[in-house]
Amino acid sequence: MRVYLDNAATTPIAPEVFECMIPYLQNEFGNPSSTHFYGRQAKAVIENSRRSIAKHLNCNPAEIIFTSGGTEADNMALHTSIEALGVKRIITSAIEHHAIGHTAEYLAKHENVELVHVKIDSKGNVDLNDLENLLQKDIKTLVSLMHANNEISTLLPLDKVSALCKKYNAYFHSDTVQTMGHYQFDLQKTPIDFLTCAAHKFHGPKGIGFLFVNKMLKVEALIHGGAQERGLRGGTENLYGIAGLAKAMDLAYEDVIGHQNHVQALKSHMIESLHQHFDDIYFHGETNPEKSLYTVLNCSFPKTDKAGMLLFTLDLKGIACSGGSACSSGAVKGSHVLEGIKADGTRPNLRFSFSRYTTKAEIDYAVEQLVTVFSKTLV
Repeated sequence: MRVYLDNAATTPIAPEVFECMIPYLQNEFGNPSSTHFYGRQAKAVIENSRRSIAKHLNCNPAEIIFTSGGTEADNMALHTSIEALGVKRIITSAIEHHAIGHTAEYLAKHENVELVHVKIDSKGNVDLNDLENLLQKDIKTLVSLMHANNEISTLLPLDKVSALCKKYNAYFHSDTVQTMGHYQFDLQKTPIDFLTCAAHKFHGPKGIGFLFVNKMLKVEALIHGGAQERGLRGGTENLYGIAGLAKAMDLAYEDVIGHQNHVQALKSHMIESLHQHFDDIYFHGETNPEKSLYTVLNCSFPKTDKAGMLLFTLDLKGIACSGGSACSSGAVKGSHVLEGIKADGTRPNLRFSFSRYTTKAEIDYAVEQLVTVFSKTLV
């Protein structure tokens, strides 16, 4: 039996999405910038997709800028904030995805931008009082905080952070790569300047995503060389990827509440099952469903002398998941997220992440194999 529990890394493409993309790989292949029939046909696909996506987010279609994925979108948000909006300070956290963390560090070094990390607690929650104190400094600021942490699942209270940023005239960017397609967004009710998306996190194709840019902002291109995407992102558009992204989003929002209930039930079942079999186990981040991303579960297992072989051993048993350590060993860098929340670096940590295709039987098999592996490897 093979069980895939690494959906936070990528999800399998939905059959409906694959079928949707085939015509644009075979017959409707025109360059959207061409003025003839084939080009107009391709351009229509892109603009229809843009409108469909915008409808799900309750925003203007012109606010959706297609990118190659979440990393490019995150980079575009930060770079253009500095270059076009005059931002002189970035407030972020120590547990952001590297697409934000490394980009912010680069800008601090090369663009003379002040970089500040807001305080977080042991579960990865942002200290809103500290954030408000930081925002009181009179300097043009971008706050960049992810909606849900991709490793420990803790959710950011978007509305509260948005309100603070608005109160102190700061720009607000949220990396929503892990939550887009999994939660509903209403960008008319929650004022946000930038949001990011990667289609492969919700059963769409890899290599396509978008950056939402609030229409009130006057930003500049990150990639030059063409007038595509309102002149903000040069390069021939990924036609079949864009069509697949729009289809994946349609599927995600057909029954988003049903999807949440299904996956949350799986996560809760795995937590209960692991507690039944392991006395010495706990979970990083928030586990309260109202504060936690329902697709991710990060487990801290009992100490073992074969912690470094856990992922390999589980893979041999047909279980795909991911791991991390709060410490570094040799050339292998540990998880900066677990380090950021000061997790115990002597314990093995595994991240399991679920999708609409995950089943209870697969969870049961994974727990069964974990019990077997740890019974043979515990010190």
